[in-house]
Amino acid sequence: MSKKRNNAKVNEFEGTFLADGKLCTKNMIPGKRVYDEFLYNSKHGELRSWDPRRSKPAAAIYKGLHHFPLKKGMKVLYLGVASGTTCSHFSDLVEKEGIIYGIEISDRVLREILTIAKERGNIVPILADARMPEEFPWIEDVDLVYADIAIKDQSEVLIRNCKKFLKPGGFAMIAIKSRSIDVTKRPTDVYKEERKKLEQFFNVTDFVTLEPHERDHGYFVLKRK
Repeated sequence: MSKKRNNAKVNEFEGTFLADGKLCTKNMIPGKRVYDEFLYNSKHGELRSWDPRRSKPAAAIYKGLHHFPLKKGMKVLYLGVASGTTCSHFSDLVEKEGIIYGIEISDRVLREILTIAKERGNIVPILADARMPEEFPWIEDVDLVYADIAIKDQSEVLIRNCKKFLKPGGFAMIAIKSRSIDVTKRPTDVYKEERKKLEQFFNVTDFVTLEPHERDHGYFVLKRK
């Protein structure tokens, strides 16, 4: 896709922009795409479109999320980093002053992010099981934990990692895939049950569902009590 010139404007969340009506982040590596995103030249620098069909945080922002706590300089623990599509935008947002520790259980998938991590310098890919934070005890305390892990006990895994790594008053975000928890229940009922679990450790600061971008997903923004 060719680079476009655009009179982009700053969006409501730090480090995000709107260009041609598309959510964007400022490209840490100008001229370099991570997937098939659009690139825009603007007075803010080169911007990368953030596709809500490929990234759940982007879908949440498109759905009207009011609180998105990720900011420049933050230390982030990312559970389920996969091939790095979303992580690359997080990388743009925390910039060179921040760092992202990306946990992924599949070595095949993790290999896909190695080049991105080497180029950007603020992503640390880690081959480990997010359910077992004792496998990566050397990680420093972080400002934010993000979880995108389609397993039955996803809320419990988030809490387990936050107890170990999240600073007091720090933030967490989780994309709940209801069908991974219970296919027999309505997604709205699953979200209510997961909310009760999460509220034992966090204050819920925001919640949106992700349709039509992601089916049967709910997105929670949380603050550690």
